[in-house]
Amino acid sequence: MPEERTQHSEDSKGRTGPEDLRGPAATFDRVEEGATAIVTLSTKNHEVFESRVRDRSHVCLACGQASVHRFLYRKNGCDILRCEQCGLGRAETMGFDPDRYYTSGYFSGERPDGYADYIGTENILRREFAGTVGFIRKFRASGRLLDVGCAYGFFLHEAKRFFDVSGIELAEDAAEHCRRSGLNVFTGQADETLLGRLGTTDVIVLLDVIEHLPSPRDTIALLVNHLDPGGIIVITTGDFGSLYSRVAGAHWRLMTPPQHLWFFSQASMQAMATSLGLEVEHLDHPWKVVPLSLISFQLARMAGLRPKRIAISNRLGLPVNLFDAMRVVLRKPSR
Repeated sequence: MPEERTQHSEDSKGRTGPEDLRGPAATFDRVEEGATAIVTLSTKNHEVFESRVRDRSHVCLACGQASVHRFLYRKNGCDILRCEQCGLGRAETMGFDPDRYYTSGYFSGERPDGYADYIGTENILRREFAGTVGFIRKFRASGRLLDVGCAYGFFLHEAKRFFDVSGIELAEDAAEHCRRSGLNVFTGQADETLLGRLGTTDVIVLLDVIEHLPSPRDTIALLVNHLDPGGIIVITTGDFGSLYSRVAGAHWRLMTPPQHLWFFSQASMQAMATSLGLEVEHLDHPWKVVPLSLISFQLARMAGLRPKRIAISNRLGLPVNLFDAMRVVLRKPSR
């Protein structure tokens, strides 16, 4: 009878056969796979632990609740947090100086998260703003109107056909441009001194401005004090609760701290309005005609490329709606 070969038997020359290695190799593979699983699990646990360590407690400026603000990610050197109560997002940054940031360069392509050529796209912007004025007149047909963050005054020029208009603008070059065109515009931030000079008003607009403010709740509260009973505040800003924002995360097109410091959701906007005694009369996600130059400028920024100016792009506008930007009308109750 020939001798039966086993895993530990040898051939006639004393060599170990392939079947003899299969067992130890499989055991080694299992050990290696187990080690990899342990490392992977450990890495994930570390990431979760690190995230939880970076969570913070804040009194939310929107809902007013002392709540946990979950750490989401880090963008442009800023920690991005979200209030667990209302969903307001905030960027934590140090050393950001709005007075030095919002200069003429912000409107002329020198800032990657600014405008490609704001003045060069005046015709397109004024057509878009004319539509915004028509929208506002559904809620308030005439009266005094204040534009906070009025840039070069293109919206004010469209609004002055129906309203007695004034503006506030932080960038000195832009404010001076407004005054040269005959508009009543003050340079600076919306504080008590400045608003006191302007008196009360019927309509206040903040078009893509609230996300830039150091303390939007304080600013809105101050503006409410200078708003006549029955008057309205019109705000446009990104929607942090939108599908695009949730899917894109740190790559969302409006996630540009420290330029954008606050990221409102519908819930957080409602919470802030309610806490300030305002009624949310309208909220939607409107279509918007955007200059082609600005679209290409933003796409280049998102792709990490240096944008190139194409003259014709300033004269063309495209209707855009990613449903990640909201328009809100807040009403101050009448006496």
